[in-house]
Parts: sequence; C-alpha cells; structure tokens
Amino acid sequence: MSDPTEFTLAEARDAVRGKKISSVELTQAFIAAMQAARPLNAFVTETPDRALAMAKASDARIAKGEAGKLEGLPLAIKDLFCTKGVRSTAGSNILGNFIPPYESTVTQNLWDAGAVMLGKTNMDEFAMGSSNETSYYKPVLNPWRAKDSNAALVPGGSSGGSSAAVASRICLAATGTDTGGSIRQPAAVTGTVGIKPTYGRCSRWGIVAFASSLDQAGPMTRTVRDAAILLGSMASVDPKDSTSVDLPVPDYEAGLESGVKGLRIGIPKEYRLDGAPPEIDALWQKGAEWLKAQGAEIVEISLPHTKYALPAYYIVAPAEASSNLARYDGVRFGHRAKGTHEIAELYEKSRAEGFGAEVRRRILIGTYVLSAGYYDAYYIRAQKVRSLIARDFEQAFAKCDAILTPATPGPAFPVGAKSDDPISMYLNDVFTVTVNLAGLPGLAVPAGLTANGLPLGLQVIGKAFDEATVLKVGRSIEVAANFTSRPETWWRAP
Repeated sequence: MSDPTEFTLAEARDAVRGKKISSVELTQAFIAAMQAARPLNAFVTETPDRALAMAKASDARIAKGEAGKLEGLPLAIKDLFCTKGVRSTAGSNILGNFIPPYESTVTQNLWDAGAVMLGKTNMDEFAMGSSNETSYYKPVLNPWRAKDSNAALVPGGSSGGSSAAVASRICLAATGTDTGGSIRQPAAVTGTVGIKPTYGRCSRWGIVAFASSLDQAGPMTRTVRDAAILLGSMASVDPKDSTSVDLPVPDYEAGLESGVKGLRIGIPKEYRLDGAPPEIDALWQKGAEWLKAQGAEIVEISLPHTKYALPAYYIVAPAEASSNLARYDGVRFGHRAKGTHEIAELYEKSRAEGFGAEVRRRILIGTYVLSAGYYDAYYIRAQKVRSLIARDFEQAFAKCDAILTPATPGPAFPVGAKSDDPISMYLNDVFTVTVNLAGLPGLAVPAGLTANGLPLGLQVIGKAFDEATVLKVGRSIEVAANFTSRPETWWRAP
C-alpha cells in the first residue's frame, strides 16, 4: 500500500507484525497526516515526539518477538482520558494547565498492548455537547461536506475530535466516551464506527467525570472489526473503579463473521419520530431488510417509556455533573482566577472564568434538581423513569437478541445552526440516551448517505455484556451496506 494511513487497524496490525512496515514508518505517516489536517482542529494536544519514541520501542519489541495486541499502532486519545505527563484538558479552560501525574486505566491498557499515542483529541467541554462546539479550544470541523457546498459541518459530540480524526484518516482509531450518545452520534455523522460498551465493561478510573452512573469509554474506528479489536484491549476489570465488572473479556474479533442467521432483531415502534427526515426511516427499513436477507427474524417490540428518556437524562446527567464538577474551585489544580481576596470570591471567579456557557447551564440545572424541595419532584422521579426504561429493555430482550434503530435523527448540521437552541441540540441524542440510562451496549455503524452526500448510521443495541452479538450484527450491516464513501480532503493544502 502506497499510503500507510489508508490501512484499517486490522490491516496495520498485520502489516506491522509481518514486518511489511515498521511502527516508526507508520507513525511518521500519521504524524504528517495529523499536521496536514490542522484546519479540522481535531486535536487539542499533538504528541509527535512521544509517538515516535513509543513507535521505536514497539519496533524493538517486535524484533525480539514480544509484540503486544496493538503493537506499534498509532491511536488518538480523547482529551477526557488522563494521560501521565501530557496535558489533559477535558476541553475546558478550567483544566487548561492540568498535567496528570497518573494514567487512566483504559489508556494504560492500550499502552500495555503496545499502542502509540499521536495526541489528545478535541471534545465538547467536560463531554457536555452534541456538536463539539462547546470546546474551549474552538469547534472541530467534520471532514465531510454536503454536495456542492463548502459550509462547515459539526462532527457530532462530545467525541467530535475523535470522530473527525478517524474519518479523516489521521489516526488508525481513537478512544471516545459516551454518556448519552457521545460515541455513537459523532460516529454516525462522520461515517465511522463507534461502540458504547455495557456500563462497567471499561474502567472509568482516570477519565474526567461528567455523569458517573452513565459515562462509559469505548472505541471509535473505521470498521466493525477494528472496533472489536480495540474494545478487546480497552476493556478490563479494575480494582480502582468499583463499577467495573469482573467478567472475562471475550475475543470480540473471533465471532464477527458468524452471521445473524437465527437471531431475532427487534424494531421498536416508539423510535418512529414525527418530523424525522424520510431518509432516516428509509435507511432503518433497509437495515432490517439486510438482516432479514441474511437469515435474521425481524420482530416488532415496544419500549413504551422511550418518550421520557430525554427529559430523565437531562435531569440525571446534570445532577451528577453538578456534583462531580464541584471539585473545580481554583484551589488545588486547574484555572485560578487572579486578583481575588477571599475564598468565596476565588471559587466564584475561577469557576465563572473556567467553565463555558453549556457547562454552567448544566451545573445550574443539576444544582436546582438536587435542591431541597425539588429533589423528589425531579431527581427521584427521573431515577424511577430510568428504572422503567431498563425494564422496557429487559422485557424486549425476552423477544429478541438485539435491537435495530436509527443512530441519529439526521445527518451532520452546519456549525452554529443549533448553538442558540439547546432543546434542538439535545434532541440529537434522542435515539441514544435510552442505552446509557439502561447501561446497555450500543453500536453505530455507517449504512448510507443522504441525497446531498452526508453519512447516516444505524444503531444496534444489545443485552448487557453481549457486545459480541452487537458487533456481529453490526458486521452483517456493514457487509450489506458496503459503505465505502469518503470525504474529500479539502483540508489539505493543494
């Protein structure tokens, strides 16, 4: 292959192991591509020197026959993961100068497997956003553009830097986190693959917290096979995270090609939205037909409490955020306001200067719903709804093995189009938040294009800790869809 950046993760793994290309050569190609793609603003921090040092160490291990599962493969890391000695900002000014003295468990797992770090990807501030426009470090641009248009589009959020980096071929794969759709929604609008594993499958230790009962790390890749490979290395039990689950991590790649024959695929009637673009429904129907043609049985199911999911999510998540973000006070680390004379003033000014508008909005909402007199009316009621949503899925999975839905209510939209309308922005997560509330695995896989050439994805939802089936169904969709479209490289200088 003339251009190493065209490798999938699986192809690069085989090429490096087979000594057809060295890790240093591969890494140099991606460093050059990353630097050429700076107009996308996908990275907050590039780490080329560290990447080359890691690549050299990988080549030395390969020469000795000691290659790890991801040996020598260059990845991008969402800037929500703490990386020892490398600035980790969570997309916020309040953590603008924070250099962690420790490594997150997920990234440590990747380095232990031999992976190489290209840098830290841009993201919505504290993972709060659906478009990557709330980042203190300016919006990320989607590599895709609509036909006959130069309008800048959003890459989804909050993992927009990761989705843009994968879609533009400036890394082999990337890590993301998903609290209400922040892996699946950006994957869907950039024509990439993203899986949110079951809550507890990947450790949350060392990941800057947004909503602790919802946050989950996962891979963002070019193919379903790549997602299976990367998830296998990211996942682990972790004594430092009491919510990580002590279950063996399967070989997700091994069962990918076993097909969907005999599986029952549920189609929830509540996911048909009024006003959704007809292209979304048409693609969903096509996805069901693809799976049926491969031997799956399509069954209609009901998830009756779906309509309450968004309001419940936007009570639970801000409530947990207001609690988690209380630690950012200008005293111990992060941004500290100057010219203050008393502690209360230091807190107020540091937080006002350090947090952006969306984060402040969610802290205020969260503080309100947890306050005396409103806790029962809002927070407790939202938690009850959450239990009902989880029960809906339990009952549905008595009738089916996996669920097929749209991933997003539409394609990528122009930068700035929804910035002044929080409700419209929040609706981007309408198909994804139920999965977080129930703690289930969900996969977004590219399945088609809109009439004006923008990618659309389908979502596969599975039973708890049954990522293997989710990935297998996703692979069957990937084969049938044969999605080979690519964005034009408008960001590269001619």
